[in-house]
Amino acid sequence: MTLSNIVVLVKYVPDATGDRKFEADNTVDRVGVDGLLSELDEYAVEQALQIKEKRADEEITVTALTVGPAEAEAAVRKALQMGADKAVHVQDDAIAGSDAVATSLVLAKAIEKIGVPELIVGGLASTDGGLSVVPAMLAERLGLPQVTLASVVETQGDQVRIKRDGDTATEVIGGTLPLVLSVTDQSGEARYPSFKGIMAAKKKPLEALTLADIGVDASEVGLDAAWTTVESVTARPPRTAGEIVKDEDGSGATALVEFLASKKFI
Repeated sequence: MTLSNIVVLVKYVPDATGDRKFEADNTVDRVGVDGLLSELDEYAVEQALQIKEKRADEEITVTALTVGPAEAEAAVRKALQMGADKAVHVQDDAIAGSDAVATSLVLAKAIEKIGVPELIVGGLASTDGGLSVVPAMLAERLGLPQVTLASVVETQGDQVRIKRDGDTATEVIGGTLPLVLSVTDQSGEARYPSFKGIMAAKKKPLEALTLADIGVDASEVGLDAAWTTVESVTARPPRTAGEIVKDEDGSGATALVEFLASKKFI
């Protein structure tokens, strides 16, 4: 099988270094805070680009796909700057508050709209949700096999082989295209966009789609359709001053052990 199209899933998330907030309905504020392409999705973009580069004899198109508010365009723009060929942004007010189940539905319908590729690549998880389930859900909806949590990716012809690192062993797993692949942050350092890449990205196509465009009813997504809800949120307590353990009379070691034991660190 010739590999001609790769779709890479990217997500716009709140900047982890900023002041992240929640809306009144306990959903993450994605509009009133600074955001960026999820760092873990950068590894997915990198692997998609590496596969394209290693198979230079094939005309492969890498498409970055995102779902989110208007600000989420920044995520696919970053992917374009890194080297993706084109982008698709699904934006609809009804999507706000969607959980992983609804998100996988929107992604599946968007992919069916633009054409199911031979390879779909996702990251380990999003840095705001951290569920690691969307690639598997997407594979189920599209009726495709999945090879997930890859630390090493190799392709040859229609075969994909990965290494998945566990706590006690490393698995080697193979699959046949078309399939869904997810990669971890151990799969290879993501490249930085070059000045040439940044300028070139401005001319690359970016298609905007709504729920109506992909055939999804508003009742199937959003907070009301979510299988999970956040009941309450509590702000992180302010940082307190640390405790200094002095060793002026030789009792420092004992005091340190007692302190660690009181905090149940040992």
